[in-house]
Amino acid sequence: MKKKTVVFHGKEMYLLGKDEGNTHYYLEEPSWDCDWYWGFGYIQGFNGGRITDGSHASHEHADKFMSEWFMETNGSKPRLKEMTFSEKEGWELSELFKRFYTLRESAEMFGRGGCHVSGVDEYLIDTKLAKRINEVLIPETTKRIIEILTPSV
Repeated sequence: MKKKTVVFHGKEMYLLGKDEGNTHYYLEEPSWDCDWYWGFGYIQGFNGGRITDGSHASHEHADKFMSEWFMETNGSKPRLKEMTFSEKEGWELSELFKRFYTLRESAEMFGRGGCHVSGVDEYLIDTKLAKRINEVLIPETTKRIIEILTPSV
């Protein structure tokens, strides 16, 4: 399946592939939300491949990309039947999505001084590290994901 990008509600979307029922799945571009966290990994499904509000079928996350989207694991079939990326790229995407979610949680923990469950521990606050994660590591990670999914000119 050929790589493809579209704009939906002002956001760049990158085609991942389609399922047996002809639902096409697109990854939304990354966004810096509410001035404190990265919004990314959002996968939108559209019935029949048409990108309209009426065809919007699902909103999901890429946090379990390998096991849910492209690779058969423990007897479960992957969601995508046709993909815009190779198996090698699928493995790299899986690593990068896992890395993104781990980095995002780490930035939140180091910024807050905890995991937002029971309280703050001052020794965990490292605003320089949180800033580096948010300004360097996450952008480099999401940049590579977008490179893999962007059509060649």
